[in-house]
Amino acid sequence: MTGKVYLVGAGPGDPEYLTVQAQQCLQTAEVLIYDALIDPRILDLVPANCDRIAVGKRGGAESTPQAAINQLLVQHCQRGRRVIRLKSGDPFVFGRATSELDALERSGCDYAVLPGLSTALAAPLLAGIPITDPVLSRGFAVYTVHEPDALNWEALAQLETLILLMGSRHLLTISHELIRHGRSPDSSVALIQWAGHPQQTVLEGSLSRIAQQWGDRPLSPCVIVIGEVVRLRKYWAHYRCDG
Repeated sequence: MTGKVYLVGAGPGDPEYLTVQAQQCLQTAEVLIYDALIDPRILDLVPANCDRIAVGKRGGAESTPQAAINQLLVQHCQRGRRVIRLKSGDPFVFGRATSELDALERSGCDYAVLPGLSTALAAPLLAGIPITDPVLSRGFAVYTVHEPDALNWEALAQLETLILLMGSRHLLTISHELIRHGRSPDSSVALIQWAGHPQQTVLEGSLSRIAQQWGDRPLSPCVIVIGEVVRLRKYWAHYRCDG
């Protein structure tokens, strides 16, 4: 028997943001190995007899070790099963997909990668924030703040529009470092929590005050947008992006 593993991007949340290719793949799954941020409604797309294995992978919460996930993928593939490894957003945008692909390669397992809509791009849109603008933002950068000490804050402070992922536990550090390296304390910031899910919320504020505004409420998962384009949200936030 010949198995195959599909690394599939689930998009930002709602099943409507899945690609057609991803939907078709899920409907033929024999094993589903999925992360904690996957919208529960997506799980209804797999066959009733599909084995569903939750592996966590959410910042600040208990998760299955990456080595154990790699082993699960290999084991089920070698048993001749059609395995779907479902990741939030896009598998290659901070999704640790390379580790899993390395394990499959070393074990001689067949695999394919199906792209998904990255939360880094979808979250601002769903919040009514254009991440580029002819005047306010001629480009943008996306970074993870999983390890704040590894970032070049001096360079990041100069960018017109900055999109930060995995930064919910480091709001004070983000504000401090950007301001220390020349960013205006009055720079506009938006925190987009649970983008693409029914419970999506957005908080706007200034770089110097955003951490205090949010307080100690749970923030993860969150996309942080820093830049003057956040001010454009007042023109677009009342429109539904899905029609």
